[in-house]
Amino acid sequence: MTVRGPKDPVTGMVVDLKALDAVVNARVLDEVDHASLNDDVPWLTGIVPTTENLAECFFRRLEGHVPAPATLHEVRILETERNFVAYRGD
Repeated sequence: MTVRGPKDPVTGMVVDLKALDAVVNARVLDEVDHASLNDDVPWLTGIVPTTENLAECFFRRLEGHVPAPATLHEVRILETERNFVAYRGD
């Protein structure tokens, strides 16, 4: 995932990575890890779990939940070492 925003003048970071990690875990990973994407994840009901669709769904789940002042810019999912999908919103 990529975030955007101004750097904090004290820390030099756009976002606290521990806080960002907590959001990603709570909003996405805790719900999809070791789950049947077709059966166990309510917000994926009716979605064919292709990498393209998952990148978009993950983006939607994270959008607006990234710790301020950062904003979500991109979700990227690697299928293999040489193949990935990136989604940046509409």
